Amino acid sequence: MSTSLSEAMADIFAKGGILAQKLPGYESRPSQLRMAQAIATTLELSADEQPGQSEMLAVEAGTGTGKTLAYLVPAILSGQKIVVSTNTLNLQDQILTKEIPFIKKHLAPKLNVICIKGRQNYLCLYRWQQFLATPQRNILADDRDIQKVTAWLAETETGDRSELSWLADNAPLWQAITASASQCLGGNCPDASTCFISQLRKKAGQAQLLVVNHHLFFSDLALRRFGHAEVLPRYESVIFDEAHHLEGVATQYFGTSFSHYQVIDLVKDLETAAQADLAGRAKEGVVQTARALAHQVDLFTELFPRERGRFSLRQFLERFPGWEEERQHLADQIKALSNQLAKAAMNGESWQGMQRRVEEMLAAFTTITEAQNPSSVYWYERREKTVSLSASPIDIANELQDFLYEQTRNVIFTSATLTTDDTFTYFFSRLGLPGDTQTLTLATPFDYEKRTLLFVPDKGFPEPTAREFPAASQQLMQKLILAAKGRTLVLFTSLNAMRAAHDVLRQLPFPVLMQGEAPKARLLEQFREQTHSVLLAVASFWEGVDVVGESLSCVIIDKLPFEVPSDPVIMARMERIKNEGGNPFFDFQIPRAILTLRQGVGRLMRSSTDQGVLAICDVRLFTKQYGRLFLKSLPQSPICRDILSVQIFFQEKNP
Repeated sequence: MSTSLSEAMADIFAKGGILAQKLPGYESRPSQLRMAQAIATTLELSADEQPGQSEMLAVEAGTGTGKTLAYLVPAILSGQKIVVSTNTLNLQDQILTKEIPFIKKHLAPKLNVICIKGRQNYLCLYRWQQFLATPQRNILADDRDIQKVTAWLAETETGDRSELSWLADNAPLWQAITASASQCLGGNCPDASTCFISQLRKKAGQAQLLVVNHHLFFSDLALRRFGHAEVLPRYESVIFDEAHHLEGVATQYFGTSFSHYQVIDLVKDLETAAQADLAGRAKEGVVQTARALAHQVDLFTELFPRERGRFSLRQFLERFPGWEEERQHLADQIKALSNQLAKAAMNGESWQGMQRRVEEMLAAFTTITEAQNPSSVYWYERREKTVSLSASPIDIANELQDFLYEQTRNVIFTSATLTTDDTFTYFFSRLGLPGDTQTLTLATPFDYEKRTLLFVPDKGFPEPTAREFPAASQQLMQKLILAAKGRTLVLFTSLNAMRAAHDVLRQLPFPVLMQGEAPKARLLEQFREQTHSVLLAVASFWEGVDVVGESLSCVIIDKLPFEVPSDPVIMARMERIKNEGGNPFFDFQIPRAILTLRQGVGRLMRSSTDQGVLAICDVRLFTKQYGRLFLKSLPQSPICRDILSVQIFFQEKNP
């Protein structure tokens, strides 16, 4: 009798199993085995049992479970063609450099795996040739860098910019020689046969395991709605790691956008191509019409208020009686450029691709500025020098149902944070998962009860809405950092709060680092190396920060991370919940804040030997009825409400 995939997991993950024998330092964890078996069981279920509907599983696996191996091993041994999608390139790289070599050596020697990144990570041969042909190339790069790229192109098989370790993250050179989906000429490109993206697509078709990130996955899925794919070949099953990000990423790609920057980028490309490929009236016609469009989009951008941020487009239109006329001016100019490119297309296939790009831009502009679909929210974002317009779906559940769940054999979701108030209700509602979807919750194996302390200020401390809160919280942070002897990550809910606190905290007798002063990787490196330093951060530092050991012994969170409900997409979703009879605060805002808080709190314990204090400077955990929902979702740390207990804790743990 053959062993099932689920039964085989015990031979691999149990005490004395293959991992224990072959992986140095491996400790068998019951939770890791349970997760591997649950995934194996899901993958084994026949697609015929529920035609037109995936077998789905949601797994919350606390930090330290070992979830990456727990899903990779059954996925690979299932023999299915599987996509593993992560939120970050870092996790992609970890899978490729750490887990996959081990699995190939000891479990699946014939495994064919490929890592696929977003197309902006690959050089575009057509744009490279255009770049070399432009007289202005030395504005973007010096001859030495151009020679380096030329030498690299003679050797590289992938065209992946990660091979260019010397090239800065924001190098103008790379922006000029890579191609976004909107810039790609597709089959009309003269370099289509040797294109790195095309070669990647062929290799992907032969691989069993595809490792991608969420942005690429949903970019591909959004294109599948129109019958063609970006890079990914057909696959049987998908495993989403860091799945709590899916709604945000999917919203971005199931929507439509048009930006000032996008037009300016197009005009630059057209001018470069015209200088290289056209002559006489043809060149003059393209260049003049393109420049006229650039001028028109500059005027269009000036119509919008200077205040930076994201705002409702419909509310803006209600206050702008001349909108239809202004909208039509820009639409007519885009059409004029499309007509001009139709003439240029007689000079070569690449111009047909350029014309298609302009037509797609016009379609996006028309869709957004007409603002007709009641299922979408229309908004604009003003930055310093540019404006972008977007239409985003209020609810992504239908798209996921039609283009993912009904088309895929198995869909598995995992993250350290999927539940709020001990249920998957919020996660299921946002992604449109059936209520009977299988779930598994695995607590962290780390001993929070004995190795950590949760500090919340005592009653009488001002609430975040009080005028006294900023000064009181900064004073409290000083006391906590002194008790911890530095070694503290302070997470803020706003840039203003971080900068104001920095002015006070930099007076402490420890190095005080602040997000924005250096790249994230460099800041974390300094924080690790300078054991008694302090790091102040917002946003991206609430997750993905993995500092093991003494350097991170205290995490301070300034207040509960409620989003300001002024974002037009958030407002539209809250309005939809209200119209359907729900409570936007309890059904939407609180769950989102809980998930963010859990991510921030998770920065403290990154290994079984870590220890320290979690401090949340927000008395609403005890003064508001909803505070118990947050407390219930946090690790089982002993709670204290006085600084003396924190000081004693650090004295006992670090005498």
